[in-house]
Amino acid sequence: MTKNMISKNVILRFSPEVVGEPIVYLLVKEFDLVPNIIKASVNPDKQGYILLSLTGEEENYKASLKRLEELGISVQCLMERIKWHEEICTQCGACTAVCPSLALSIRRPEMAIRFDSDKCVACQMCIQACPVNAVTLDL
Repeated sequence: MTKNMISKNVILRFSPEVVGEPIVYLLVKEFDLVPNIIKASVNPDKQGYILLSLTGEEENYKASLKRLEELGISVQCLMERIKWHEEICTQCGACTAVCPSLALSIRRPEMAIRFDSDKCVACQMCIQACPVNAVTLDL
């Protein structure tokens, strides 16, 4: 029997009460998921978020989301996608400076912009940074 494997990008937001909880360990140990942490932050008020990619069996993924919500962790699935319009791009590199997942990068030695949609987490920072609107949200 073939298992239904998936890979999804999610943002987990948590309150000060949950900061000390082993969230990533829970995903690995209890649900056999492979997390890839893309970005994480905890502010001075101890509220935080983790932006990560989760890979594993779909059934385990769904069960993990329920468990996280039971712990008081807000889960936002990133379904939106960014579209890079190479024909509009002026290769200025402004988008690469703000991309937290390195989906937009500069290819060397050509100094050309490269977009890897598999790394994109749809944070939309590149849309704001692009002076010629070569990056758009593809819903």
